Amino acid sequence: MKPQDDKTAKFDDLARQKRPSLALEFWYFLKYNKKWWLLPILVTLLLLCLLVLLGGSGAAVFIYPLF
Repeated sequence: MKPQDDKTAKFDDLARQKRPSLALEFWYFLKYNKKWWLLPILVTLLLLCLLVLLGGSGAAVFIYPLF
């Protein structure tokens, strides 16, 4: 088997593997790149979005003082 065939076979095997979810990819990004400072920003944004979605128009009472 030629080296090129071996590389093609490895690439085909990798292409057939299942891709991880977006959350898992983000977790790997934080873990391997040591970007832990992004985690509090993401959590804050997610909580703010959750407050807006669940609160409807009542969420404005909590959001306006932040800005």
